[in-house]
Amino acid sequence: MNMPATAVLRSEWIKVRSVRSVSGSLIAVFAATLLVTLLVFPTVGQAEADKPDGDLLFFAFYALNFGQIAAISFGATAMSSEFLNGALRISLSAVPNRDLFYAAKMSVIGCLAVGAGLITSLVTFVVGQAFMGEYAVGLGESGALRAVIGGGIYLALMTLSAAGLTALLRSAVAVLSLLVPFVLIVSFVVGDVVGGAAQYLPDRAGQLILHQTTEGSLGPWTGLAVTGAWAGFALLAGWWAVRTRDA
Repeated sequence: MNMPATAVLRSEWIKVRSVRSVSGSLIAVFAATLLVTLLVFPTVGQAEADKPDGDLLFFAFYALNFGQIAAISFGATAMSSEFLNGALRISLSAVPNRDLFYAAKMSVIGCLAVGAGLITSLVTFVVGQAFMGEYAVGLGESGALRAVIGGGIYLALMTLSAAGLTALLRSAVAVLSLLVPFVLIVSFVVGDVVGGAAQYLPDRAGQLILHQTTEGSLGPWTGLAVTGAWAGFALLAGWWAVRTRDA
């Protein structure tokens, strides 16, 4: 007999809460972002903001560059726990419907990521601006509230991309080895080579939501939608792998 959807969702929530590496990586999304904010903004925040070509709103979310690494780690570890010590076989014995199992797992991961992302985005913005003096950007200024909300969604989409790819590759190490260098290094190198096409890369597109003004063919929300499409492809690839491969 198949378990009802609510029971499957509850079981996936228990897994996330009880596995220390998974819950720890979720907490790290907030902790790492806040820590970088507290290190950067009191020391060099106003000096960086004084640059004539700077985007004060985008700079307000500087620490999200580090928070997204923790978000990727959360997505990867939350999914990779199913591929350790035969855990997937046990999960599928309890929930034979693989579509339901996968949907429930990604729903729990996604909901937790959205919640953590929104809290992280808001807190890092408010805390960082407290140190900016005359350069502070208020929530009421143009684009600020959009950036706070969009920043949280962006972190969640990066989390889901990592979770989907982990379902495909069955290895958190492989996914982290691919995504972390990509968002930290490769995206910028490729951007210098391909020019305007770089705005369609998942991290570049998604971070347009954090800018006060944007250039090119993508706007803030359309850029975030591009990142959503990348995440959708990763989730579909993961669904195909879970549905067709042996446990």
